[in-house]
Amino acid sequence: MSNKQREEIDMVRTPSRFDIGVAMLIGAWSRPMNQPRSGECSQTRRRWLSVVCILVFGSSIANIQSTAKSQNRGIDPNAKYLIVHSDDAGMSHSVNVATFQGLESGIVTSASVMVPCPWFKEFAEYAKKNPQFDYGIHLTLNSEWDVYRWGPVASRDKVASLVDKEGFLWDGVDQVAMNAKADEVRIELKAQIDKALAFGVPLSHLDTHMGAVVSRPDLVDVYIGLALEYNLPILFMSRMEDAMKKEYTALADRLQSGVTKLSEKRLPMLDLLLQFYGGENPIQRHQQYIDAIDNMPKGVTQLIIHCGIENDELRNITTSSVRRDQDRRIFTDPETRKRIEANGIELVSWKKLHQMTRAAK
Repeated sequence: MSNKQREEIDMVRTPSRFDIGVAMLIGAWSRPMNQPRSGECSQTRRRWLSVVCILVFGSSIANIQSTAKSQNRGIDPNAKYLIVHSDDAGMSHSVNVATFQGLESGIVTSASVMVPCPWFKEFAEYAKKNPQFDYGIHLTLNSEWDVYRWGPVASRDKVASLVDKEGFLWDGVDQVAMNAKADEVRIELKAQIDKALAFGVPLSHLDTHMGAVVSRPDLVDVYIGLALEYNLPILFMSRMEDAMKKEYTALADRLQSGVTKLSEKRLPMLDLLLQFYGGENPIQRHQQYIDAIDNMPKGVTQLIIHCGIENDELRNITTSSVRRDQDRRIFTDPETRKRIEANGIELVSWKKLHQMTRAAK
């Protein structure tokens, strides 16, 4: 069974109305929209593909987050800040073009690029010519497709624990967790960051592809260490609920020390992270986003989307091409921006948040 077939079998779907139930990510690391794999998929892989996906019935995001206290100095705790973040740039030409459209619409305020992927150079050239936008590195330790694969940026002999027998990055996050040596993970991720900088990408932050870099405590240390070394914010939460700590011990082990280290460097963190799966029907998917916007709580929220153009290229990579195209359409629509503004939400970038925390007294 192919990964595309597994995806169709194991698709995660969220209810269409917010007051009935919303699949909500309250962690910092998500599986890609393309990802649900069943078949031989182990519980470990499923776990790390989506750090925590909670189905909330009869509740709103505002109620869930009402007790959260922001750790961000210099950021108004009574304001609503929203980063609309587009993942997976560099994956393909169609994803790049869609991401550019989102950024230029003014609604998408941030994007991150997968440096090992074949279309990285196109994205890097755009970023260099358009430094006004917000660009991060989607730190990549795995290559999840059947035939569309990529290898490490660093020399394979220096990161042998990160590649399979064909020389590609490991397929799944569970394989990364079982095989990767922390020092080699650091070599590879530094190579990805340094390559982006060498190509002239004006970096604003770091995040993680499918949560691979937070699958073990020592890898979380690498992740935090890169933030401190490069003085760049990372996608990191300022708090975890007790149930989440029990389920995700690697993050829990490093949560408080991570928050302390990032706060000392005045690197901003998130109060809430959202990503929505499913919604093949464009009306349903649009409503999911509208409900999330209407119920956005105070603090700093990041909404992860995946922009794409539904064409042969993207269809031959992923069965999520329709949803990616829907995300592009929704987040280039002026009506979406009006809805955001009507809810008193300020669109911000990682770059802007970092400026705010650095300016704090």
